[in-house]
Amino acid sequence: MESSSEGVARVGDGGVVEDPAHTEASTPKTSTPEAVAAGAAVREAVMPETVVPEAVGPEAVGPEAVATAVAAIAPTSLSPSRAGDFMQCPLLYRFRVIDRLPEKPSPAATKGTLVHAVLERLFDAPAAERTAPRAKSLIPGQWDRLRETRPEVVELFADDPEGERLAGWLVEAERLVERWFTLEDPTRLEPAERELFVEAELDSGLRLRGIIDRVDVAPTGEVRIVDYKTGKAPRPEYAEGALFQMKFYALVVWRLKNVVPRRLQLVYLGSGDVLTYDPVLADLERVERKLLALWDAIRLATETGEWRPRPTKLCGWCDHQAHCPEFGGTPPPYPLPVTPPVRAAESEGGAQGRMGPG
Repeated sequence: MESSSEGVARVGDGGVVEDPAHTEASTPKTSTPEAVAAGAAVREAVMPETVVPEAVGPEAVGPEAVATAVAAIAPTSLSPSRAGDFMQCPLLYRFRVIDRLPEKPSPAATKGTLVHAVLERLFDAPAAERTAPRAKSLIPGQWDRLRETRPEVVELFADDPEGERLAGWLVEAERLVERWFTLEDPTRLEPAERELFVEAELDSGLRLRGIIDRVDVAPTGEVRIVDYKTGKAPRPEYAEGALFQMKFYALVVWRLKNVVPRRLQLVYLGSGDVLTYDPVLADLERVERKLLALWDAIRLATETGEWRPRPTKLCGWCDHQAHCPEFGGTPPPYPLPVTPPVRAAESEGGAQGRMGPG
């Protein structure tokens, strides 16, 4: 069991985030040589020469890709999203990672992608020009770019010939961007990295990977990992689940650089809250143990083909009900070889069998 939300600080209701105890680490105001060097060190450590996008998840797989897909392969890495999928429902993980079933784009997720792109691009401008009007002016261009790179999002407004729903949706995106300026001051920030792909291999051979929204490095070299959320902040009793993704990223950075990030920060644009957590080494060690246990379960399911559904309230939003036994559906034929687990009584000399690949 991971630690509780003890040590989590929350800032909300419109105030700019200020923490006197961690001002330098939280809001670096200048790019000193030390900060530049630290940022370069983080970038050098976590950016592979060739970035291969994770071949899982609905955002990268459309119907055409499914139709022309080559033979399925067993999972080889774990990201925060896919770890969350397996914990939510092992069958959902199979549908997304192994079967790669297509999923329809959702207005909420697409809006999040758009807002993330705007906040990333805003830092291309000089500090003094990072204003709310400038940020909002980036929305139309980033929406055009999103439609070019992901044509399937056009389907969201296929039944909106007058463009009224699209106009309202874009206004909602503007509000989220505006709210960010009440939570952080981009004129005082010089991110070391934005949309940073990270990947690390643990001693066990498990490969962890993901994309960090923003990495800030203080003049003193302290690292802050920041993630934007376009939804609302969770209730305090659910804060630990929300921080899982951030601890995952912190674990990757620690394994790459042997440095524990000073601060993890979730910025909730939907509710105007900021959730922060200052991790310690024990936190990351607990997360690593949890991920290793999770990966063992994934490997066992991959080997045996047993992916059990786990019904929750989230099932109502799932695109795969037609394939789910809980809704009277039938999963596609399992595309990987199945190896039944060896029982102790069936093995030679009564030796215990293994429950997963070595």
